[in-house]
Amino acid sequence: MATADQLKALLRSHLEGDDRHFYAVAMQLAAHEAKQGHGRLAEELRELIDAAKARRAMTDSPIPIARPKGELAGLLTVSYPSCRLADMVLSAEVAQSLRRVLKEQRHISELRSHGLHPRRKLLLVGPSGTGKTMTAAAMAGELGIPLFVVRLDSLITKFMGETAAKLRQVFDALQTTRGVYFFDEFDAIGSHRGMANEVGEVRRILNSFLLMIEQDDSSSVIVAATNQPTILDQALFRRFDDVIEYHAPTRDEIRELLRVRLGKYQRTIKAWDELVGAGDGLSHAEISRAIDDAIKDAVMADQDTVAPQALLEQLGRRQVMKQRGAARLED
Repeated sequence: MATADQLKALLRSHLEGDDRHFYAVAMQLAAHEAKQGHGRLAEELRELIDAAKARRAMTDSPIPIARPKGELAGLLTVSYPSCRLADMVLSAEVAQSLRRVLKEQRHISELRSHGLHPRRKLLLVGPSGTGKTMTAAAMAGELGIPLFVVRLDSLITKFMGETAAKLRQVFDALQTTRGVYFFDEFDAIGSHRGMANEVGEVRRILNSFLLMIEQDDSSSVIVAATNQPTILDQALFRRFDDVIEYHAPTRDEIRELLRVRLGKYQRTIKAWDELVGAGDGLSHAEISRAIDDAIKDAVMADQDTVAPQALLEQLGRRQVMKQRGAARLED
């Protein structure tokens, strides 16, 4: 029979969504039964494991089991991302921080059994288009749990006390349904209490959030993102386990982003330095869109590779769009 440790490891890996560990322990159980002379049972276990792996491989996304209902449906949108950290091009520092969070999340039961709290409250700061939103999706994809995006347009209202009540519903959902809960444009909630144009309701919303996030002891992951960290109230930073800074990609990161994103369409490309220079100053999102546009043009022209000149033109267009946007802001 299976040992107590094996049974606990099997259940723990299932709860944490760690498929690799789950299958490994299950195979150990099958091997143990075979050694005990229970050949028929061992074979049945292996067949079940193989069937589970095959079904998992054929499933593009998890079965939706956590759709928000009632009023909560207007506050949260849910998805089941398939992206992983390997799909992103991140600085070594950011990648290391995120891998640490994932590791602690995958060992959540062991850590809590020792009175320790795994990292699960993250504040992502940095310019638009640097990968903050995709990070939230990748975290959900890595952990095999749903991504809930908090709809600030529905959450924040002009009526006194209503926003705090809706915020309470979101934090109640954190307790009942494990997932990654993403607060984008977080400065809408967290602007500091000393701002000259603040009103009493804004202060009450912030105070409510501070209290709720401090009291939250769920198994969900909270990810907040902002491109205006300087206007966040200082009390917020102490409520997060990690504050992770994102920046525009370096030249090495641009090269890697081009290589990863182009994939099989890069066979004829040799002028990497020129392409990297054309992408200098653009965000991850802007470069990714330029690459996608160049690939679309190649596909529509029935070509199996992207011409370097076509990609240079797309990157140039993004540079022009960026300059025009900056000019409008100055005006």
